[in-house]
Amino acid sequence: MNKLLCCLLFFVAATASAQVPDSTYIKQNYDKLEVQIPMRDGIKLFTSIYLPKDKTKKYPMLMQRTCYSVAPYGKDKYRRALGPSRFLMREGYIFVYQDVRGRWMSEGVFDNMTPNIPGNDRKNKTAIDEASDTWDTIDWLLKNVANHNGRVGQWGISYPGFYTAAGIPDAHPALKASSPQAPIADFFFDDFHHNGALLQSYIAAFAVFGYQKDKPTTEAWYNDKMARFREQKIADGYDFNLRQGPLKNFTEKYHHDNFFWQQIVEHPNYDAFWQKRNLLPHLTNVKHSVMTVGGWYDAEDLYGPLNIYKKIESSSKGAYNTLVMGPWSHGDWARETGFQAVNHIYFGDSISTFYQREVEREFFHAILKENRQPNLPEALMYDCGLKEWKRFAEWPPKEIPPVTLYFDANGRLSVNKPTPAEAVFDYVSDPAKPVPYTSQTEGLVFTPRRFMTDDQRLAAHRPDVLTFQTEPLTDPVTLAGEIMAKLKVAISSSDADFVVKLIDVYPQDHPAYKHNPANIVMGGYQQLVRHEVFRGRFRNSFEKPEPFVPNQPTDVNFALQDVLHTFKKGHRIMIQIHSTWFPYIDRNPQKYVDNIYKANEEDFIKATIQVFGSSVVEVGKQRLDTQLDNTRK
Repeated sequence: MNKLLCCLLFFVAATASAQVPDSTYIKQNYDKLEVQIPMRDGIKLFTSIYLPKDKTKKYPMLMQRTCYSVAPYGKDKYRRALGPSRFLMREGYIFVYQDVRGRWMSEGVFDNMTPNIPGNDRKNKTAIDEASDTWDTIDWLLKNVANHNGRVGQWGISYPGFYTAAGIPDAHPALKASSPQAPIADFFFDDFHHNGALLQSYIAAFAVFGYQKDKPTTEAWYNDKMARFREQKIADGYDFNLRQGPLKNFTEKYHHDNFFWQQIVEHPNYDAFWQKRNLLPHLTNVKHSVMTVGGWYDAEDLYGPLNIYKKIESSSKGAYNTLVMGPWSHGDWARETGFQAVNHIYFGDSISTFYQREVEREFFHAILKENRQPNLPEALMYDCGLKEWKRFAEWPPKEIPPVTLYFDANGRLSVNKPTPAEAVFDYVSDPAKPVPYTSQTEGLVFTPRRFMTDDQRLAAHRPDVLTFQTEPLTDPVTLAGEIMAKLKVAISSSDADFVVKLIDVYPQDHPAYKHNPANIVMGGYQQLVRHEVFRGRFRNSFEKPEPFVPNQPTDVNFALQDVLHTFKKGHRIMIQIHSTWFPYIDRNPQKYVDNIYKANEEDFIKATIQVFGSSVVEVGKQRLDTQLDNTRK
């Protein structure tokens, strides 16, 4: 009876605690400290520390380092939430938030994707990077914060995800668990670029990352620069970007004083500037546990989580290394809306809550509190076609057979059945009338989200888009692993981009989802599953671009990143190919110029693009060892 009563009282107390608003709970259960932590070169980094009021226990530390501010500032001003989720917040951790160098209340100079300096030599006071700042911060915390258990974890989403990943090499021995989430790995291949092509949809976001502040501040010092765009109240981003003309006009009108934009303009190729900002080669000999998290529908940072996982898996055999990929857009796993949908596509209820409670909590709790290996699979991957979680002992999974898609006449797509190689398919690409990246009108957005599952019927009806689809499937087909587009092309000009899209075509009788607006017809919906753009000039080398020889058959091979998607019985598999996707991606002039950022209006010309029947799209044929060739080591 006493045991039952104790259990009942615990349940009542836990329920009552859960009903207390998070902001109130934090003030009731945590004390806040604000400190300036000195780095080995003397620079001080502003750090907010939230300490459990209950001093009878020892707690692990959970840290996030960010360029986006640790606000609110002031010892009596508290965050509305702590940690990756409310589950961890209510379990009890010492939560640490830090403004990175050159941002907000921290001293120093900001650098985008700070290059790693191997070795983390603590005697060298000038060899400073994110790994050294992470090491110095942890060391200070261990010596100056009470009631810790000597174990530290770190997490972050997007740019904070990069800082998490950048803190992994040569880590402090107290760092036991890292969870980079939607992390940037290489700025030339994800986030602001895809395969060297600019995400023009980010054009207004450069203000956030391209200006130095002159002193520690709690106010955004770049607001007046963002106002150059904001004050125009732009409703149609496609129209606005097209009217601006070549990228050089953005330099002159908006970004002439932006150091990050200038760096991009002056380094259009994968030269030493970008190579040294590639984090992947430094993720070797990892000693602690890593859980990398990403969203299958992340428009900016899909390359990062997949390749960070693969690199650690191949180079650090002794490390606990796991991968989680869910049906989310950028950072959605940290939010819970009840039902999980990306644009018009519904995936299920409480998916983020499941991840936070059963996956993320288990990872940090097991390692930091119980000093054990988490009860998680090697790869927890959401099949976005079946709409269910799958557990794999390795990624890519060996148990799912590879698939090759072939192009045939009359827009047919063949699965694992070669088609005549001599066939030729062509279209005319006109940079003056680029293919829109979304079927919906939207203004300037910081992070494009909706289009990642957008209906591709608008594109399918354009003459400058090649469309191939299967007959309705008689059996389900699962595509798993990396997608490789292997194109044989000829172009009438000297340069071109290539966009390849994998699409799930719904049956004509597919019902609408309950959250869909009345005007959205799901029957025949062409859902974007995966895409990628490739700048043709980089087909042989990202470092040394070269023009095409007009009308000469040429191989253009590139990866579309990984996928896990089952195309159900009655659905069709579709591939689309085109050469503009605007303004998500900037326009290629299609006349080869040394630097597209400096191209003139007259450089933009029409081009006839031919795609030969020997072209294929392969899924799941690249194993981990061969995929690593794509990490630009």
